[in-house]
Amino acid sequence: MAIEDALTELSGFLGQALSRSKSDLDNHGRSESHFPETPPDAVAYPETVEQVQEIMRICSRHRCPVVGFGAGTSLEAQAQATQGGLVVDFSRMNRILEVNDADMDVRVQPGVTREALNEELRATGLFFPIDPGANASLGGMAATRASGTTAVRYGTMRTNVLGMQVVLADGRVIRTGSRARKSSAGYDMTGLFVGSEGTLGLISELTLRLYGQPEATTAAVCAFPRIEDAVETVIDTIQLGLPMARIEFIDTETVQAVNAYSGTTLPPMPHLMVEFHGSDAGAKEQAETFGEIVADHGGTGFEWATRPEDRKALWHMRHTAYWAILAARPGARAIVTDICVPISRLAEAVNATRSDLEAAGVDGPILGHVGDGNFHAILLHDPADAEETAKVKAASERLVELALSFGGTISGEHGVGVGKLGYMDREHGETWAAMGAIKTALDPLNILNPGKLVPQPAAD
Repeated sequence: MAIEDALTELSGFLGQALSRSKSDLDNHGRSESHFPETPPDAVAYPETVEQVQEIMRICSRHRCPVVGFGAGTSLEAQAQATQGGLVVDFSRMNRILEVNDADMDVRVQPGVTREALNEELRATGLFFPIDPGANASLGGMAATRASGTTAVRYGTMRTNVLGMQVVLADGRVIRTGSRARKSSAGYDMTGLFVGSEGTLGLISELTLRLYGQPEATTAAVCAFPRIEDAVETVIDTIQLGLPMARIEFIDTETVQAVNAYSGTTLPPMPHLMVEFHGSDAGAKEQAETFGEIVADHGGTGFEWATRPEDRKALWHMRHTAYWAILAARPGARAIVTDICVPISRLAEAVNATRSDLEAAGVDGPILGHVGDGNFHAILLHDPADAEETAKVKAASERLVELALSFGGTISGEHGVGVGKLGYMDREHGETWAAMGAIKTALDPLNILNPGKLVPQPAAD
């Protein structure tokens, strides 16, 4: 069997850095969302790019599927070995290689997590701003084009990856981009690999853009009588040009779950959470202007958090909202879906989603990074109840259709993986076929994360 032949050769090369223990396979077969467990045949733990190269050479010879693995926090099964084979876990490639203070960039291995990087950067006065919530690995964040709560100010991983080192399917190593802040020399290969979900190559090193730590940070939470009031506040704030660092929305159902889970006492109403970065005077002025916009839209309970511990508690509450929602219905699983629409259609999209879920009888709290038109629905269901599961999947499909009808996208940040593969043709048409052609050019044997993201080749 091809996979077994590959693993025999890999075992001789990697020794104890190749694991076939049941616990390792199970840990690398799980998903944080609703997908069934799909344990790989083995897990490799490389420590150098040379080892990654040889892994790919061996797997290419035997046509063994290879799936890159960071922290395993993806929500569309991107890191699951759905066709078996080898998972390459980058947790041991976790060194910060070079910090360039003057140029405000850093070179890291893919297994470095965002929290570990910022801890290391603390003394430099710099930080890396992308915050998807989970303490994800930077390689995984690049592979899935992660964003999160701060994207409204600092952009996504696409904006903040300057270059990378990638091991291709046949073991060749390429470098993309440079430390220069712009270039007109050839195709944007860095942009191609950011968001490729491990289907084109394994990221073995990244060069990332850094930012100065703000002099002042101010955060606040406020409640609104209606969803549309909260969302219209977001739209007005953006159109006024206020430089928000974060602006998050949680609906009434999410607030109730968070209160029960975190012991908070927010009124059961839609809420916005916002944060401003800047100078002392600038952050104060921005906060006051935002407060006026909130008042114009009927916002109440406006509370500022200026102490670091209060801000940390506020964002911890937001980041644990998913677990709070799951805890509100023990035994349930969630289809965690997200869409992104033009800002002008945001209020309409959120309202339409809430109305649809209520009409369908689907339990689906809504929250999201509404500053860039991106929101999530956590669609709960009993996995043993086939009828309820089908109803929830139908609601998820309608949400996708809504996004496309509004000129939006099927996913603002969770990506495609397996879960949204069936929607790609509807969004991209012939462009999706072009993506498949790129995949075939770089991975002709289709061994890199097969079954994900791009059109699937015909069987041999």
